[in-house]
Amino acid sequence: MSSTLTPPDAQEVARRTQARDEDAALGRRARRARIVHYLGMPLFLLAVLLALYLWVQGQELDSIEARTITLGTLLSQTRQHITLTLYSTVVVLLLAVPLGIFATRPGTRRFAPAIIGLGNAGQAIPSLGLLALLYYLFRTQPALPSTGTFPVVVGLVAYSFLPILRNTMVGLEQVDRFVLEAGKGMGMSQRRVLRRIELPLAVPVILAGVRTALVLNVGTAALAFLFGGGGLGQTIFSGFQLRRNVVLVTGAVLVAVLALLVDYLAGLIEEKLTPKGL
Repeated sequence: MSSTLTPPDAQEVARRTQARDEDAALGRRARRARIVHYLGMPLFLLAVLLALYLWVQGQELDSIEARTITLGTLLSQTRQHITLTLYSTVVVLLLAVPLGIFATRPGTRRFAPAIIGLGNAGQAIPSLGLLALLYYLFRTQPALPSTGTFPVVVGLVAYSFLPILRNTMVGLEQVDRFVLEAGKGMGMSQRRVLRRIELPLAVPVILAGVRTALVLNVGTAALAFLFGGGGLGQTIFSGFQLRRNVVLVTGAVLVAVLALLVDYLAGLIEEKLTPKGL
């Protein structure tokens, strides 16, 4: 019996070999894309921090600069900055998501313009002006602290309220009405339709709003030091006030790195929490 392949058999083997090679190449490209996706930003931020460290070490620091940008001081300010960002974002989530749900329910939809107007008012006021206004208002109320974490968190909540509120409303409104009717036809109550259908389908849009709010809070928290809230803004302001460019650049780069890191981590959380298939 001859082992020689007939032309059709040879063509089939070549076709399968080519398809296998193409699948392997696609797999390698997908693995490289995942590596870049997950490790690209951390490696870039590490490179920025290393470049900043080498640049600072190459400068001739005077006694003021050496005292201002010590590792302990920068770590303490970074912790304060992160604490303010997380506190304010958690409070915004607890307020904006329920209000967004409330504003999209058929019986309470008439309150939506007032709720959106409240969010617009918080973001329309410049962040520094908003914090200064809260500082003044809290000073007139002896029971409330006018400086420290509390007034700054209130200001950050007001400033980042709109993105989460708006995305919650948009995410719920864009759910296909036929899907909702199908859920009701299966005997689901309004509350169960909200919990089992609307909110899961709106999760990607809501998380995008949370991501925006986090980045806004990181940037705005740089003003917290003006009201006793601490944060990396203190290093930036010290460098500006003392005319020390090394201090100024160090604080500015650290705030930028923190904002990019928070955005990157929020993006990963958004991917993990988004239901499969969306």
